[in-house]
Amino acid sequence: MRKNKKIYKKLLIIGIAIYVVYTLINQQKTLNQYQKNADELSTKIEEQKEYKEELAKKKDDVNSLEFIEQTAREKLDMYYPNERVYIDKGI
Repeated sequence: MRKNKKIYKKLLIIGIAIYVVYTLINQQKTLNQYQKNADELSTKIEEQKEYKEELAKKKDDVNSLEFIEQTAREKLDMYYPNERVYIDKGI
């Protein structure tokens, strides 16, 4: 009878130990996935900050006279009066 109790105690302890190890492994996998997601989101945040800075710079450039002139020349084919435009047709 006493031997059976010892065996049951050992089995119970082994079962609890297996459960604890299994739980710890699963939690570590979950934590690793969360860390990976956090790293990816941090990278995306940095990219968006850089993009925001580029847009802010572009916003400032849009109001400059040089940008307006360049846009008028390239997209609207507008030129100053008495300005000659030569087009190279190539050979």
